[in-house]
Amino acid sequence: MRSYKNKVKMVLAASLAITLNVTAFAADTIKVGVLHSLSGTMAISETTLKDTMLMLIEDQNKKGGVLGKKLEAVVVDPASNWPLFAEKARELLEVDKVDVIFGSWTSVSRKSVLPVIEELNAVFFYPVQYEGEESSKNVFYTGAAPNQQAIPAVDYMMNDIGIKRWVLAGTDYVYPRTTNKILRAYLKAKGVAESDIMINYTPFGHSDWQTIVSDIKSFGSTGKKTAVISTINGDANVPFYKELGNQGMSASDIPVIAFSVGEEELSGLDTTPLVGHLAAWNYFMSVDAPENDDFIAKWKAFIKDDKRVTNDPMEAHYIGFNMWVKAVEKAGTTDPSAVQEAIIGVTTPNLSGGVSAMMPNHHITKPVMIGEIQADGQFDIVWSTSGLVAGDAWSDFLPGSKDLIADWRAPLSCGNYNVKTAKCSGQNY
Repeated sequence: MRSYKNKVKMVLAASLAITLNVTAFAADTIKVGVLHSLSGTMAISETTLKDTMLMLIEDQNKKGGVLGKKLEAVVVDPASNWPLFAEKARELLEVDKVDVIFGSWTSVSRKSVLPVIEELNAVFFYPVQYEGEESSKNVFYTGAAPNQQAIPAVDYMMNDIGIKRWVLAGTDYVYPRTTNKILRAYLKAKGVAESDIMINYTPFGHSDWQTIVSDIKSFGSTGKKTAVISTINGDANVPFYKELGNQGMSASDIPVIAFSVGEEELSGLDTTPLVGHLAAWNYFMSVDAPENDDFIAKWKAFIKDDKRVTNDPMEAHYIGFNMWVKAVEKAGTTDPSAVQEAIIGVTTPNLSGGVSAMMPNHHITKPVMIGEIQADGQFDIVWSTSGLVAGDAWSDFLPGSKDLIADWRAPLSCGNYNVKTAKCSGQNY
């Protein structure tokens, strides 16, 4: 009997030791949440960003991890469902206990996540161009603000191409509507008449573009040089660009400059009829820089497909991830408050040969580039800024925003400080 009891004790002790070892192992990993749509209308753009994060995490682990611990990716699929983004973010933070989240593409998904990460004081990196009008202590905006994409793009089209009439075409949600509100105000400040601005919105996944493209052609037939400023997002771009080709709308007639179409979106299209149309980004795969060559080589090796491309939001994740690693090492902890403080002023190489910095408003410095679509689906860079541009959280062209700044350093610690009233108004974002 005593021998049996001793055996039971030995088994229990061994089980406890295994449990303790597993717990210790879990505590020795730093969990990184990856919140990107792997299904639904935005999967065409976001799946690659999930793969990018897995590559960056794998590469960092080869370097020894962070703070002597391995990184562990926790991937969830919010499925292009905006309320589900909030649920999945909460799941990552409360159930999976991740230390940081990288994710979202659309602004509506980011705004869905925002209350959750602020409530739980999380750290969230957002890698896609957006409409501005926001600065949260919990969000780090590594994509372009309007002054790093939309405004320079309009200036290029106006000054270099001679555009006089403007079609602002977007998907019907917050990013296109707010961006176009800014652009409409900017165009009018530049002397463009209201009658020379056409605005059109379509739902996510829109597929029937025949009438809209016909209307654009009609709008551009008055003798004034016309262009389309496109904030169309997701898989709706595929039928949109196909219809441009179907109706023979070439870049020489009415050029389209897109803010949400890059190499990934073009990879599934016959780009021959699209040659000459444009995109504005802060990075293109065709950038000639050693850092870019190295990144492309690593990406193709990781994804095991030599035909896969890179794009701007991938670079934004590259920059954001490396900034987070530096901030954690600087703070000596993954504690969100410590990381939020440590990351301001952190610099890291971008992929175009420069060095990007995290600003006090939680936006970064980036170059701005205009690329022209080539027959092979790549972009020929036809224009770029001479240096890096710091992202503005608040637009200089909207009455309610032009007096606001964001500065998350003490003593301000505010996302919407009014320089005229010297007050931090409303919520701090």
